[in-house]
Amino acid sequence: MEPEASETCPYDPHHRVPLSRFQYHLASCRKKNPKKAKKMASCKYNACHVVPIKKLEEHEAACANRSPVEEEDSWSPRKVSFPSPEQNGSAPPESPWVPNPDVWNVDDTNSHPVFVLKTFVPQKLVCGKEDHLPHP
Repeated sequence: MEPEASETCPYDPHHRVPLSRFQYHLASCRKKNPKKAKKMASCKYNACHVVPIKKLEEHEAACANRSPVEEEDSWSPRKVSFPSPEQNGSAPPESPWVPNPDVWNVDDTNSHPVFVLKTFVPQKLVCGKEDHLPHP
């Protein structure tokens, strides 16, 4: 049986932790080392990448978990518009939307709910063997 890959804890270099336990260890060690934790920050592309705050921008620019989707301004909401009757060449259908005082997320101009699209990639939240940080 092959030994499991391990990673060095950014809060205590004497800690070598199996990758399967690394996220749990980071949370625990962060609590036990509050002084050092104040000087560290997590990468926005992979929470297992914890680096000194001074080096965070440099790390994120070169992070192996950065993807082209995330390079766009993924935190700004996207507004989706529906095609107008002039665009699809048909008469406007009767609106299926009935005003309801309990509905709070409605755009007053056309009574359609506002739809916001954000990028979310749950696979990026889990540490894996390919998510190693280069050792200094």
